[in-house]
Amino acid sequence: MKKLVSYCVLCLLAGSFFAFGQQSSNPVNKDEIERKVDSLLGMMTLAEKVGQMNQYNGFWDVTGPTPDEGDAAKKYEHLRSGLVGSMLNVQGTEEVRKVQKIAVEESRLGIPLIIAFDVIHGYKTISPIPLAEAASWDLDAIRKSAGVAAEEAAASGINWTFAPMVDISRDARWGRVMEGAGEDPFLGAKIGYARVKGFQGDDLSAVNTLAACAKHFAGYGFSEAGRDYNTVDVGTSTLHNIIFPPFKAAIEADVKTFMNSFNELNGIPATGNRFLQRDVLKQAWNYQGFVVSDWGSLSEMISHGYARDGKQAAMLAANAGSDMDMESYLYVKHLEDLVKEGKVDETLIDDSVRRILRVKYELGLMDDPYQYCDPEREKEVIGSQENQELVLDMAKKSIVLLKNESDLLPLKKNGMKIAVIGALADDKDSPLGSWRLAADANTAVSVLEGLNSYKGNEITYAKGVDLITEEASFIMETKINTTDRSGIEEAVEAAKGKDVVLMVLGEHGFQSGEGRSRASLDLPGLQQELLEAVYKVNKNIVLLLMNGRPLTINWAAENVPSILEVWHLGTQSGNAIAQVLYGDYNPSGKLPMTFPRSVGQVPIYYNYKNTGRPTIPAPDLVFWSHYIDESNDPLYEFGYGLSYTDFEYSNLRLSDSSFSGDGSITVSFTLENTGSYAGTEVAQMYIRDLFGSVTRPVRELKGFELVSLQPGESKTVNFKIDRELISYYTANEHWEAEPGDFKVFIGGSSNATMERGFTYE
Repeated sequence: MKKLVSYCVLCLLAGSFFAFGQQSSNPVNKDEIERKVDSLLGMMTLAEKVGQMNQYNGFWDVTGPTPDEGDAAKKYEHLRSGLVGSMLNVQGTEEVRKVQKIAVEESRLGIPLIIAFDVIHGYKTISPIPLAEAASWDLDAIRKSAGVAAEEAAASGINWTFAPMVDISRDARWGRVMEGAGEDPFLGAKIGYARVKGFQGDDLSAVNTLAACAKHFAGYGFSEAGRDYNTVDVGTSTLHNIIFPPFKAAIEADVKTFMNSFNELNGIPATGNRFLQRDVLKQAWNYQGFVVSDWGSLSEMISHGYARDGKQAAMLAANAGSDMDMESYLYVKHLEDLVKEGKVDETLIDDSVRRILRVKYELGLMDDPYQYCDPEREKEVIGSQENQELVLDMAKKSIVLLKNESDLLPLKKNGMKIAVIGALADDKDSPLGSWRLAADANTAVSVLEGLNSYKGNEITYAKGVDLITEEASFIMETKINTTDRSGIEEAVEAAKGKDVVLMVLGEHGFQSGEGRSRASLDLPGLQQELLEAVYKVNKNIVLLLMNGRPLTINWAAENVPSILEVWHLGTQSGNAIAQVLYGDYNPSGKLPMTFPRSVGQVPIYYNYKNTGRPTIPAPDLVFWSHYIDESNDPLYEFGYGLSYTDFEYSNLRLSDSSFSGDGSITVSFTLENTGSYAGTEVAQMYIRDLFGSVTRPVRELKGFELVSLQPGESKTVNFKIDRELISYYTANEHWEAEPGDFKVFIGGSSNATMERGFTYE
């Protein structure tokens, strides 16, 4: 009878009978969803409401016997009692159907679960890490990449991804830079918007989409010393002008969920931060989705010294606006009592539950809780040829050419003797990168495999040195080889007499990501020693940097003739790298983060502010803002990236010298391909506000366009400047454009030199 009642309640609320396995083509009207949410909320007990705010990790093999004791048994009973609103890390249609069936058919109201998973840059078919994708500056390709991830994950029963990470970070020591779009809020906002649209598609109730999650709100990328989970202390201007814009863009893309961050902000942990969650997100920005905590972050407020115990932590989080508790167990344990004691108003509980139920309706789960559980679709979609082609395209677009002296690249396809050196060259796991939880290990195309698909050259491989001393994992620390040099001599011999040496060096895939902060940004282990040893016998080196963050590679930048930044490119890594090396694809990537010369320069970023003493007043005078042992300049600036061809910028002009109010001016310039190869250039526009009520950066990215040109071809490129583009969070504590003088810069990186001035009146 309970099963029948549950089904009848859901059918009544949905307004239709289940249509299992059918894709929704007519999303439910928003007003209709609100009516149904209110109706269901009115049927719920306080305990059932709190249950919707509770998220559990997968806790046992649901296809096996039901647990009868321990935490698993307790969680199982909570499922049957309607005290679980979401589960994470349950994957595969069989597993998801089993756990969904318990919630739907055995609980009183039969409310389906939202099934969540960290689908960060792919599910089984893995795209480049997000930082690498950002290097493409190709918003359409990034959207499609997120779409591939969503399609495969949804086919495996998943409804919700904890992505995109839209944290801005200026510190390459922070391991999670690999998960975001880099240092710039304008680029980060554009990419965050594209990723949300890619995950959620045009119809969230379709079976090939996921609810997205903008994280981490807020400031996580500014963790002190680049150390994960650390304290954040930033000013109001940085918070509003640098940190917030990508989150606001995610809301414009209709992102369904937010995740709060582990860090404190202004002395208050984000999970219990009313200013962030209620004042800014839900009130000022009128956000209608729901906020989930990060893993265990409610209970971590005790360690922060903000909450005395779990009960107070639950009270602080609920009152602050954190709608769902991920794996702290504190809401389900304490919230009902806190409401009865008058310490949490039930209207706040209702608001949180309404937000959660709204997303469940929008996902189509209330119409058909099993629509994501089709095993035939799962087999058909995952790893499809179309998906492989899309991630290959994304991987090629993510590669950045940092140096190419003497046109060593592209390589000839015939008659060359090539040495390939480095443990990463034969690695099929590292290219998958970090945060690829569902991927099968060792499924990437290695660099060697990609090269060997071209048959015209003689390839010799030598490992040189092991990068790690034991198998790395997502959970465990990587152990770096710092002593075994036994393979260096073999690598040196392999390099002798070769036309070119391809050295694949960098970081293991699990040396970046959550918990992988580094105090040094050098090549890990013995790789620098290996590089210098090989250079002594053969200087025709192409360095392939495989890494998840900017590195300090001063020696290589000075000595090695060609350098390609190839990141961790995912499943099709080796094929993408080989096609770029052989010139079948002309690299067009641009750096989304500054490469420092020294870790002592970090944090380093292009959109810095002038000090009162920004430049040397006279030769040899010491009293200005600088280092006595290092240049202020980066090794490679934000927006930098070369091509096999050459691009020339000229004829910069403005349609007018000033504008006011709702008017605008147009910036025009000519871009010409003056080289010998067809290529794509990311033309960039930067603006400097010369004076403001709050000091302004020396320049800010305010426009970019990907321009593809044949040799000898030119094109006029236009950018529009209006009031919105030059607005910022001023001393008046709101967004506005202040009258004043500006400069616009045009070029191929943040060091763009063509400039013109204009005035906003």
